[in-house]
Amino acid sequence: MNNVQTSQIILASSSQSRAKLLKDAGLTFDCIAPSVDEEEVKHSLQAAGASAADTAVALAELKALRISRECPDHYVIGADQMLECGGIWFDKPADMTHARAHLSALRGKTHTLQNAVCIAKGNAIIWHHINEARLSMRKFSDEFLDDYLDQAGTEILYSVGAYQLEARGSQLFNKVDGDFFSILGLPLLPLLDFLRGYKVVLP
Repeated sequence: MNNVQTSQIILASSSQSRAKLLKDAGLTFDCIAPSVDEEEVKHSLQAAGASAADTAVALAELKALRISRECPDHYVIGADQMLECGGIWFDKPADMTHARAHLSALRGKTHTLQNAVCIAKGNAIIWHHINEARLSMRKFSDEFLDDYLDQAGTEILYSVGAYQLEARGSQLFNKVDGDFFSILGLPLLPLLDFLRGYKVVLP
């Protein structure tokens, strides 16, 4: 997958996890990472009083539209995910020290993930979907946290909240309410349903 468009679908993202979800579902697509200063957008929207859900939608749409301007004939997928706990927004950790801090802050608490996905075509948003997942972290020991960080490695730095539910991160939780694919970064089933409706994938 590269910047040469060979399919009807473009994923406006550099996320390996989102690309893997689409690939595993059997889709043919290209990946183009949009030029978006996500931190600036988040800070601006938060200062304006936007909710985490509204921010996830805004970022997903912004990413899709940036690529749709260049590729108006394609179905461009934009997605974003916001983690909120106790009114605080969490981003992807910058390093393993931040990952430890994130997991320590989330330990023993329930947090929400706002998962947004949209489709742009012809430089316009033609569909969007958002859902919420609620995840409760157990009160794991410091020894488990040390072992988890050591075993998981830097791969968790690509995950908001510093966990990978599909891997050893499942041991961090005692309850999860929400769509599994969305928690991994992409509301896959509603997206596939939309693409089938438009005959982009076989109905």
